[in-house]
Amino acid sequence: MTRFTLPRDVYHGKDALEVLKTFDGTKAMVCVGGGSMKKFGFLDKVSDYLKEAGMEVQIFDGIEPDPSVETVMKGAAAMLAFQPDWIVAIGGGSPIDAAKAMWIKYEYPDITFEDMCKVFGIPKLRKKASFCAISSTSGTATEVTAFSIITDYEKGIKYPIADYEITPDVAIVDPELAHTMPKKLIAHTGMDAMTHAIEAYVSTANSDYTDPLALHAISMIKEHLIPSYNGDLESRNRMHNAQCLAGMAFTNALLGIVHSMAHKTGAAFDDFHAHIIHGAANAMYLPKVIAYNAKDPSAAKRYAAIADHIHLGGDSVEEKIRLLIDFLRSMNKELNIPLCIKQYGADSYPCEEGFVPEKVFLERLPEIAVNAIADACTGSNPRQPSPEEMEKLLKCCYYDTEVDF
Repeated sequence: MTRFTLPRDVYHGKDALEVLKTFDGTKAMVCVGGGSMKKFGFLDKVSDYLKEAGMEVQIFDGIEPDPSVETVMKGAAAMLAFQPDWIVAIGGGSPIDAAKAMWIKYEYPDITFEDMCKVFGIPKLRKKASFCAISSTSGTATEVTAFSIITDYEKGIKYPIADYEITPDVAIVDPELAHTMPKKLIAHTGMDAMTHAIEAYVSTANSDYTDPLALHAISMIKEHLIPSYNGDLESRNRMHNAQCLAGMAFTNALLGIVHSMAHKTGAAFDDFHAHIIHGAANAMYLPKVIAYNAKDPSAAKRYAAIADHIHLGGDSVEEKIRLLIDFLRSMNKELNIPLCIKQYGADSYPCEEGFVPEKVFLERLPEIAVNAIADACTGSNPRQPSPEEMEKLLKCCYYDTEVDF
């Protein structure tokens, strides 16, 4: 038996935010990140709509990019003091992910972060509050997923929390919020969405229910990401839908080792001021992982099917996979994303010598490889790498060398 789970309601399109006026409840805690949602007036809109629905509203702001365990605990304490019956998270993946983890701790104050990270081991939620997620970026799709990524900065590791209990009750996908994204964020979140769709399609947990969502998302991203990056607002609107479809696919089909590697390298070099942004990491690693996974015949056929679906050409499975890899690398170049860790430089842009020194990378490689294999996303990858293979694959991602194993 296989499960397919999405939010009870997904409100999408222009003015979708106004549905907040119809919510039933007495208190709402609104979780938000930096100043962009306030700057562009969306935080005020959310607060006003909830008040119009008859609720007392409290704001928990300042949730950082790649939210920490400490932020989660602080937010949960604020919820315990306020006792909301609605948790409303607005912004990119970070505030929504953080609010999901706060929600768990709010409903179960004695739960530890370690217990929260046990895959599909969270107890029943919704005894205290319902959850609404409002996405402002076009990539993570956390507004429709059963996942949350929280960073333990002491260990330098990102931990995925995975359980259908944290799938939001309501998702609001209003394209107007995505119009505020800076150019770099459009690039990173767009390639994050592409990675979600491709990994979902080749995951060992793929199904007839997830395949159409993944393939259509890939087509839409191929057509609309570059125009969105270059300022086309209609393509920006379509990307907001595409990333949500990719999220619907991967929350049910799961992911693979592109995400495992991204989770475990993201904060591994923070002491060198080299935090590898999640979307950029996925973009760099995806072509290498496709080459690695394509040694599996079933995965190879699926990658070839993706190439066919987006009309890349090719006469053989091998040629179609090569064309898919080349296409993704060309997208990275157009989006000004580095092709490898060695070239990951200031502000995430390509350069000759990046932030992560070769010596430091090689010293930390064995531990990163072990951690990546232990990541929750590895289990549904088409090939199960050994520690030695994971180290070799990460080296390919560092040096931009061919994957021949």
